[in-house]
Amino acid sequence: MEKSRRNFIKNSAIASALVATAPAKSFAILHKDMKSDDQTIGQGGFTYKADKNWAKISVNSNPLANCHEMVQDSKGRLIMLGDHTNNNILIFDKSGKLLDYWGTSLPGGHGLSISKEGGEDFLLLTDCGWALDRTGANYGQSGQVLKTTLDGKLIFAIGHPRTIGIYKDDEPFKPTETAVAPNGDIYVADGYGSDYIIQYNSKGQYIRHFGGHHNANKDHNLVNAHGVSVDTRDKNNPTLICTSREENCFKIFTLDGKFIKKIDMPGMYVCRAVINDSNIYAGVCWSKNAEGKRFDYSGFVTVLDADNKVVSNPGGAAPVYKNGVLQQTLQASNPIFQHGHDVCVDEDKNVYVCQWNAYHTAPVKLTRV
Repeated sequence: MEKSRRNFIKNSAIASALVATAPAKSFAILHKDMKSDDQTIGQGGFTYKADKNWAKISVNSNPLANCHEMVQDSKGRLIMLGDHTNNNILIFDKSGKLLDYWGTSLPGGHGLSISKEGGEDFLLLTDCGWALDRTGANYGQSGQVLKTTLDGKLIFAIGHPRTIGIYKDDEPFKPTETAVAPNGDIYVADGYGSDYIIQYNSKGQYIRHFGGHHNANKDHNLVNAHGVSVDTRDKNNPTLICTSREENCFKIFTLDGKFIKKIDMPGMYVCRAVINDSNIYAGVCWSKNAEGKRFDYSGFVTVLDADNKVVSNPGGAAPVYKNGVLQQTLQASNPIFQHGHDVCVDEDKNVYVCQWNAYHTAPVKLTRV
């Protein structure tokens, strides 16, 4: 996974130079492999029309590298985190109008979560540590997690766990995601580092960590712990949904780190689980071909129901179950997406899709039909 990311970062330096010299235009025009907007994608009760021109921004005024994640705040605004340090954060209304932007210090901007405390929204921003320097060369460094206000004022930072004695010197910290529990506890997924889920309290003080690579029961391990989400669909029994992306599955843990079960997603390199009402939505960064090999530009979106059964794959083939077992899911023959990295679902059940390695394009809106 890290090799794929490093190769992309290196190659994107050339693409970035081309984008920087391009005239102002819609990002969608650069997305050369996307098909027309008039097709309906998805299956069952989760079908959509894709709007590639949703974001009203230009490549000159608001350059993008990767659109990693998006959340919606209490005012209905859509907040996106990317890794271009001209504007790490872009804030849109639901029509795609750009309302604000800020952030110049997160070259590895990757994970974005939102929490509410005392009637106020706060952001948790994750820098995964992978970035480009000023010459276009890729480099890796330790990552970090920042808690900020909605306008970017820093409240506190969570740095390398080695500083408090819970990581060994040879264990890297390259976090990819956070989630916030109902009591305010913060869970950090070290998805590009050592694959632990690290639990802190609301003040950023360490509680425990779990996952990693060295459990006696391999089901308790995580391999590319790319995402973590708090699942409150059962209000009396909240759980954690952790992504084990290289294993093509989600793994379910208690809030104190006890393994419960896994949800197999054959052929799908899923990102974080996004809970909306009784459903789980997720970006699929890559998928496999019919021969079972992963390949680039093979992403889509997947939707699961209350029983954690896949019911729709917008941009992918329809889900197929045999004897209750989900079969490998391929990208649709007329692909819409490159690498689905995250989704945000609004109150009308429209879905906004952020992509990694997708020709520097802005988020795509999927309007529910």
